[in-house]
Amino acid sequence: MTPQEIAEVRPRLLAFAAEMLGGLPRKDQRAAGELYVRGLLTDGQRKSMQPMAARLGVDHQRLQQFITSSTWDYATVRRNVARHFAASQPVEALVVDDTGFPKDGPASPCVARQYSGTLGKIGNCQIGVSVHLVNERASCAADWRLFCPQSWDDHAAADEAAAAGIRCRRERAGIPDEVRHTEKWRLALAMIDEMTGPGGWGLPGPATAAGAARPVAVADAGYGDNTTFRLELEARGWPYVLAVKGTTSAYAGQARPVTPARRGGPGRPRKSAYPGPPASLRQLAIASAGEIRQVTWRQGTKATRGNPSAAMTSWFLAIRVRPANRDIPRAADSSLPECWLLAEWPPQADEPTDYWLSTLPSTTPVTELVRLAKIRWRIEHDYRELKHGLGLDHFEGRSFTGWHRHITLAALAQAFCTTIRTDPKAPAPG
Repeated sequence: MTPQEIAEVRPRLLAFAAEMLGGLPRKDQRAAGELYVRGLLTDGQRKSMQPMAARLGVDHQRLQQFITSSTWDYATVRRNVARHFAASQPVEALVVDDTGFPKDGPASPCVARQYSGTLGKIGNCQIGVSVHLVNERASCAADWRLFCPQSWDDHAAADEAAAAGIRCRRERAGIPDEVRHTEKWRLALAMIDEMTGPGGWGLPGPATAAGAARPVAVADAGYGDNTTFRLELEARGWPYVLAVKGTTSAYAGQARPVTPARRGGPGRPRKSAYPGPPASLRQLAIASAGEIRQVTWRQGTKATRGNPSAAMTSWFLAIRVRPANRDIPRAADSSLPECWLLAEWPPQADEPTDYWLSTLPSTTPVTELVRLAKIRWRIEHDYRELKHGLGLDHFEGRSFTGWHRHITLAALAQAFCTTIRTDPKAPAPG
């Protein structure tokens, strides 16, 4: 926002920040928090502390002290932001994703040479795992974890000398002892539990009031391909629409185990089993090419002469399948659970290009499956707004707590922008 736009919305920003930062124990902390958020909202190429302080006309040490050494709980602020969004917007999906934070040196907490989808390659970066509250009109980057690579976990070190070096790095970065190398999908589950589980933030969970729509868990194939992640979501009662690879094995929905005829003589009865090996999702989709249909899932923003309404349209098929990973529990008759396979097959492609598995009811319309599979577009919008507009990846500090506090206040700033945008009585920020 320009300084003039900031001035116009300043009364609303003060009220919003007071509500979101209300859990901070001291008045000066709440004032510093509003100041930091105002710095993130104000136009400028960099949103690190010194450039923000210069634009705000304050000493940058005031911002630095608030982020790095002041005593306040960023989790409480995240909870307040998430509760505000859930109270003012329908939550249709909890979308899991991660994003990279490129770094030049080795001192930032949990930085390592690792793959980043943001970079599209292996690079020196941090990885933040996030869970977003989403509907078609708005979203909230609600909860975050900083992924800890093995190179930052002394428990995973090859020897004591390496472990001692890692402990020194962890101490300098202020990484809590309980933060260890943990798979990204486990971090995602922990955040979902924190947000919606017993004793957590009190956000809408998979079991809601009668007649209310249930939020759906959504993630890309980096999470959906993990069978244990899918099983853990099911164990928690979460319906999901998760991207997977076409190589995932499954049986057709109508397939049933058979019991081999018992041969003569003593011995145990032979167990029921499916007659033959499973196929891949790709094979099952191609075999069902006759089921393909055109689906429009939303209106975009880039109208063309051939598409004046900017309709987002492609071709899809949806069939029932039974994923066949060996870790999936079977029923007493040895049958595997049934779910949806959704495949996108653009007309110019020789075969499907994208695949999803979903545990939504068998009566779910294909259009709804497609809409929820594609709702991850909101997360791309989140990351773009957070990084390009609000300085999500501009933090230059070297503390674990500082990273989390900066991320939290960037999410608060985005939530304020969402509040302004979705209020028809207020002018939208530029």
